[in-house]
Amino acid sequence: MDVPFEEGMLSPSAADMRPEPPNSLDLNGGHPQRIKLTAPNINLSLDQSEGSILSDDNLDSPDEIDINVDELDTPDEADSFEYTGHEDPTANKDSGQESESIPEYTAEEEREDNRLWRTVVIGEQEQRIDMKVIEPYRRVISHGGYYGDGLNAIIVFAACFLPDSSRADYHYVMENLFLYVISTLELMVAEDYMIVYLNGATPRRKMPGLGWMKKCYQMIDRRLRKNLKSFIIVHPSWFIRTILAVTRPFISSKFSSKIKYVNSLSELSGLIPMDCIHIPESIIKLDEELREESEAAKTSCLYNDPELSSMEKE
Repeated sequence: MDVPFEEGMLSPSAADMRPEPPNSLDLNGGHPQRIKLTAPNINLSLDQSEGSILSDDNLDSPDEIDINVDELDTPDEADSFEYTGHEDPTANKDSGQESESIPEYTAEEEREDNRLWRTVVIGEQEQRIDMKVIEPYRRVISHGGYYGDGLNAIIVFAACFLPDSSRADYHYVMENLFLYVISTLELMVAEDYMIVYLNGATPRRKMPGLGWMKKCYQMIDRRLRKNLKSFIIVHPSWFIRTILAVTRPFISSKFSSKIKYVNSLSELSGLIPMDCIHIPESIIKLDEELREESEAAKTSCLYNDPELSSMEKE
């Protein structure tokens, strides 16, 4: 505290104990001189030396001082922190937010998850389709436009896009692909329709099994079975002919009468419009090879059969 100083008010003993005046300029002008009395020195060390807050004298009254030494940061515990003297409170705030923030579930991520699974209703039962696992095989079914009058759809089924049976999860993939084909078929068909089954360029290991084809037929809605007007098989192999022969007892005679075999794309173009039908390149290549083989076989027959050769010359 500041005490006004007047000559003769302090005793000689008090004057000896008076601290030295601060080395500062007198900015008070003609005002009386003042002195500052400093507080006594307090030793804040944690040892029990004289004057320390942990000395025996100060620890005599535990009710007045309650200090937990274990909770105090000693220099050994704090010496790993470096203090530069210049801290940016904004930087500390930002770094704290980054370490404590939880990643948000964005709308884009939610839409992506919804695209991974599709819920459909087949046979009055709700089914879930794993869209991620069938992504490489979705081209197996496509819309080929319309024929005739009205919304008579052409559904194209390309067997060459089926999964390889050597996959470890083959049955799981085929199960989800089956649900996808059936649900897509129901969305594409409004009235009458036909199915064009592209069987060519499909190795044996990719051909669907008898059980899978039978299940497809049984799970098709009655409306779809009734509205199917034609089932055209392009480039039929002996295997697919055998499959249909074996399954004939399990299918109706009406459905059997709808099956037609087509040996070439040119023959197919004579039955339906081809403008909107996507034909895979492998099937186009196969069709060209089969046509060349057929022409070569005809030429060989002409040269080997004299009667045919003479008729050709005439």
